[in-house]
Amino acid sequence: MSSFPVTIHSAEQVRALDRYAIQTLGVPGYTLMCRAGEAAFGVLRQRWPKARRVVVICGPGNNGGDGYVMARLALAQGVDVRVIATSDPSQLRGDASQAFKDYRSEGGLLTAWSKRAIEDAEVIVDAIFGIGLSREVDSDVGAIIDTINESGLPILALDIPSGLHADSGAALGTAVRADCTLTFIGLKLGFYVGQGPNFVGALLFDPLALSGDTFSQVPPVALRIDERRMAASLPPRVRTAHKGMNGDVLIIGGGIGMAGAARLAGEAALRCGAGRVTIATHPDNVAAIVSGRPELMCRGVRTSEELEPLLQRADVLAVGPGLGQDKWALELWKAACASSLPSVFDADALNLLAQLRSPMANAKRILTPHPGEASRLLGISSSAVQADRVAAARALADRYGSIVVLKGACSIVMSPGSLPHICDRGNPGMASPGMGDVLTGVIAGLLGQLGNADIAAQVGVWVHASAGDRAASRRGERGLIASDLFEYLGACVNPTFRP
Repeated sequence: MSSFPVTIHSAEQVRALDRYAIQTLGVPGYTLMCRAGEAAFGVLRQRWPKARRVVVICGPGNNGGDGYVMARLALAQGVDVRVIATSDPSQLRGDASQAFKDYRSEGGLLTAWSKRAIEDAEVIVDAIFGIGLSREVDSDVGAIIDTINESGLPILALDIPSGLHADSGAALGTAVRADCTLTFIGLKLGFYVGQGPNFVGALLFDPLALSGDTFSQVPPVALRIDERRMAASLPPRVRTAHKGMNGDVLIIGGGIGMAGAARLAGEAALRCGAGRVTIATHPDNVAAIVSGRPELMCRGVRTSEELEPLLQRADVLAVGPGLGQDKWALELWKAACASSLPSVFDADALNLLAQLRSPMANAKRILTPHPGEASRLLGISSSAVQADRVAAARALADRYGSIVVLKGACSIVMSPGSLPHICDRGNPGMASPGMGDVLTGVIAGLLGQLGNADIAAQVGVWVHASAGDRAASRRGERGLIASDLFEYLGACVNPTFRP
């Protein structure tokens, strides 16, 4: 399989790429279909090399055609292939019709749908619906999808899990829960938004032998945060590097009883290479923070006047971890808002922003809301945020004139007037207390080193998610805690280091 492209497209954009290949490059549509079927059979052999009984479920369009090609190739290799058609194959047109005829000419048969038809299968191939589906799945096909989902058998989806909307990531009534999705020509936005991440499984990509120039013909709808670009942003340090070259980060947070959040953010900033990290916190918290991580400097502050000398010395602010929303918190928050320093606003800093809506736009400010915080900032429900995460991130960036990291599965980084950048790393184990505080510290620590807020937000999201994946691979997802990431942040911010 090919490495993933940076670009992410809508369904219409993928269709435009397909038309460009056929009409301008002169690649016959049936050639593309055969390449898709060949790629699919290759994935089947690679991921399930011992599978000898395979069920391929083919639908009424070109996605079904891909399935018929794959079935023909599998049949030729001695695989016991059972093909189930969800609609009358005599109604197929164009390339899909040709694919069916070629399958039949090789001795391929059709099997009527029943639960018993899949009982002895080792793999099911979903080739029912492609990216053109925009209506709810009808009841008959929906019943087939529900049955294969409940079968417990591994499912390979061709191009997109059937029933998943290619743009919104919504399940159209029901959708195939694939173990693996092999997608063609372009990455679809629906893989990364809405419910998409719940259905795609392991994602593989094949460009169908189209040149890289093809993909520049149609502008994307989003960009994927790419590991190679992130690595280029984190080169090895020069031998003469010193603390003063790597940013002085000031964490403002930790109200009474909330020392842990500020401490997590502070250590994350250190682990990501910040030159110096100071935590401005309630005086009651100083001893707990310093005893837990002596490399952190900690100052107890009661008023904005006591905060001012720390602001004067800092290069970067991180505001909100454990801050609270009482009078003390509000006073420190207002002082931070008055500063022109590059900053990261999280947690209660966002809740106060939602309540007061007073700070001016700041292109050097990074807001890191989860969906609940985003809903308060926008004055809409969290379900509305999740229904269109890209639109919500764009609305936040425009309304507050700041860079936005909308957290969640496939976090989105959005700058005003720019394309969204989507992170395809991270795992469900990271939905645990304190993970957002660690992300705040990671971004702040990188902001002090990289200088560019947009790049720091993208790199920070990628580093945080990658560290979470490394931790989960060692410890498992369930029970993962925020401080587990500290062991792995170093390798992620030193991409040339191989532990």
